[in-house]
Amino acid sequence: MKIRRCAVLYIEPREELAIDWAALFAGSSTLAATMHWITMAPHLDREIEVDGAAVTTLGGMSQTVWREREDCEQQFGAACIAQLLDLGLLIADGAEHAGARARDETLRAAHWRPLAALGHTFSRWREVGTESGMQAPSFQALLDKFGPPPPPTLDLGTPGSALKLPAPTSGVLDETLFKRYTGRNFDLQATLPLPVVARLLQRTFGAQETRQVGPHTHVLKKTSPSGGGLHPVEAFVLVQRVDGVAPGLYHYHPIEHELRPLQAMEHDAAAALALKMVADQQWLADAPLQVVMVARLERSFWKYRNHHKAYRATALDAGHLSQTFYLLAAEAGLPAFITAAINEVEIERVLELDQLRHAVIAVCGCGPAATGPRNMVELRYGETDAI
Repeated sequence: MKIRRCAVLYIEPREELAIDWAALFAGSSTLAATMHWITMAPHLDREIEVDGAAVTTLGGMSQTVWREREDCEQQFGAACIAQLLDLGLLIADGAEHAGARARDETLRAAHWRPLAALGHTFSRWREVGTESGMQAPSFQALLDKFGPPPPPTLDLGTPGSALKLPAPTSGVLDETLFKRYTGRNFDLQATLPLPVVARLLQRTFGAQETRQVGPHTHVLKKTSPSGGGLHPVEAFVLVQRVDGVAPGLYHYHPIEHELRPLQAMEHDAAAALALKMVADQQWLADAPLQVVMVARLERSFWKYRNHHKAYRATALDAGHLSQTFYLLAAEAGLPAFITAAINEVEIERVLELDQLRHAVIAVCGCGPAATGPRNMVELRYGETDAI
């Protein structure tokens, strides 16, 4: 059997502090520090504590070159090698540890930049909700707790040397731009007309043109820019209240302009999933339409292999798409939202996605605004409500 280290591995020396009671009574330093070695490997998707011998072994193994297991056992000890193989931090070419090897090979094939793979995997949320502290404190509560924030802008340059710019001229986008705001008070009885949803999806996520760039290769032209022109972000739609569309999960096909059913749901189940996706942000979950933006990393990394900026570009793509979605919603007289405070792991499970190949980036949505008193403050142009 031959073995090697997993493709991407981060080892963090994590310190745990405790009171040293003996030292306290002796009149010396009262803090005692205990060191723990924590490994994080994206293909395993969990933190694993190891000892110093394991750290030495992992540091002495190549992530590329296969070695005979017997040679490694002679160098590092059979027990340590067996433990690291069982944990999946060492990869073997035999059938006994095929699961860890398959996940490691999936990661290698995706051409991740290692730090991006770590940041992506270990920043994902699972089971975050109100009990985990997911709340919406008022701005005044934040001021009371943290004091004033940094100033809203930088004040640079030499006083008196600034060039005062002319007032902006009016343009065709002004009316839509000034109607745009983030909605947090949606009408629970209202539905979205299907033609409005169709325009939102097609003009935001749909292909306006399909261009052939090779014998078997096509690229899409959309209304928002994309890193490398690859448009890796897919739209998965959760319908709660859309005229003529049954509640449930759908994939929006950007070329065929179709909602393709993935999972039918009763209304209550769709509402519960919406709430779970946005980590108990009820003020967003009430919208009749949510869109999950998922980047197909294998498409971006096909061009940008092991690239410093590839993962960041996918987040920028989602930002471009969300602003287009916002403006189209504003055009239709609808408030919209986008949030990255989401339970990515639960979304991956329901959509059957692999975090090594896909990145659940954000959830956006829209719907008619509720009338009457607002439960949550919304910053609309021309209003002076406290935040």
